[in-house]
Amino acid sequence: MKTQLTLAAALLAGTALDPAVAQEKIKLGVVVTLSGPAAALGQQVRDGFALAVKDLGGKMGGRDVEVIVADDELKPDAAVTKVKGLLERDKVDFVIGPIFSNILQAIHRPITESKTFLISPNAGPSTFAGKDCSPFFYVTSYQNDQVHEILGKVAQDRGYKRMYLMVPNYQAGKDSVAGFKLDYKGEIVEESYMPLNTLDFQPELSKISSQKPDALFTFMPGGLGVNLVKQYRQAGLADSIPVLSAFTVDESTLPAQQDAAVGMFGGANWAPNLDNPQNKKFVASYEATYNVVPGTYAFQAYDAAMLIDSAVKAVKGDLSNKDAVRAALKKADFTSLRGAFKFNTNGYPIQNFYLTKVAKRPDGKFQTEIVQKVFENYGDRYAKDCKAAN
Repeated sequence: MKTQLTLAAALLAGTALDPAVAQEKIKLGVVVTLSGPAAALGQQVRDGFALAVKDLGGKMGGRDVEVIVADDELKPDAAVTKVKGLLERDKVDFVIGPIFSNILQAIHRPITESKTFLISPNAGPSTFAGKDCSPFFYVTSYQNDQVHEILGKVAQDRGYKRMYLMVPNYQAGKDSVAGFKLDYKGEIVEESYMPLNTLDFQPELSKISSQKPDALFTFMPGGLGVNLVKQYRQAGLADSIPVLSAFTVDESTLPAQQDAAVGMFGGANWAPNLDNPQNKKFVASYEATYNVVPGTYAFQAYDAAMLIDSAVKAVKGDLSNKDAVRAALKKADFTSLRGAFKFNTNGYPIQNFYLTKVAKRPDGKFQTEIVQKVFENYGDRYAKDCKAAN
C-alpha cells in the first residue's frame, strides 16, 4: 500500500513517468596530468571534455552531469590514490583519462576490476590492446604504435636510408619505436631512449649532427618536445635534417615552440583543418572559449564525452546494467570530430591516419595541417589477440 501511495504521489507530481528526473547526477572522473611540463596536455583534455559537456547542456541521457577533475601529477602512485578516491568516495560512473601510458598501466586494473568503465582520450598502449584487453576499457584516440607507424611508412616511401630514433624511456616510447619499425626497412643509425625529465638535448643533437642521418624520428610529448624543437632549431639542424615526429609538434606544444616548429612533420588521426562540419564548429568554439588552438588531446576528449553520452542515451539513463552500457559504448553511435570512426574488437578505434605539417596561420597562431592520408580505416595489429567479450 505504501508503495502504491508513493507512486500515486509521484504521478501527481509529474515525475514518475521520467525516471531520469529522479536519478542522481552522472559522475564522471577525469584523471589527467595538470602539473609540471606536461600540464598543457592535460589542460587540453580537461577543456575539450568540458566543452562537450557544455554543448550537451550539462546533461547526458537526460541526467545531470558532474565532472570531477583529478591531477595525476604524472606519478603512478599518486594516480592510483586519486583513482581510488574517485571510485570509493565519489562513486564515479566513468573514469576518463589519462594522458600517459605509464599512468594508464597503474590505474587500469583498479578501475576495470571495480567494473567501472574507463575511457582513455589519449593513452593507448599495446598492453591492453591484445590478450589483456578488457570489456570495461575503451579508447577514443588510437593504439600507441599506429601514429608512429605513419612516420615509418612516410620515411620508407620517401626513401630515407638512414634514420636516427629518439624517444622517452617508458612504455609509450617503446611502442613508438615498434610502430615506426613496422614499415621502415632502412638503417637505424641510433636508437636513443631519454629520461622523461630530460631538459638538455645537446649531447643527442651533437650525435645527430655528426652522424648525418637522412631524418630524425622522435616522440617527445609536452615539455620534452618544446625543449627539443627549440634546441634542434638553434643547433641549425632543422634545415638540413627533416623531423618526422609524433606528439612533439602539436597544438599543445606549438604556443611555446612557435616559429621553431614550422615545417616539421607529425603523424595524427586528426588536425584542426580537417574538413568536416562538426570539426569546423568544434575548432571555432574551442578557440573562442579558450583562446588557443585545440590539439588531438582536446578533440579526443570531446569525442570521449560524446561517446559516453551516446551510451547513456541508449540505455535511457540506466547505468545499472553493465552489459547494456558496454554494448552501447561498443556501438559508438555518435558523430566523431574525425569523421569515420568505429571500435575494433578490443575497444580501440578503426580510423584514418594522416601526415601533418606545422604551419603559421594568417592570424599568427600555429597549427598542424594535413599533408596526406597515410592509412585508411586502419585497426591495430593487437586486436586479433583480444578474447574479452568486448
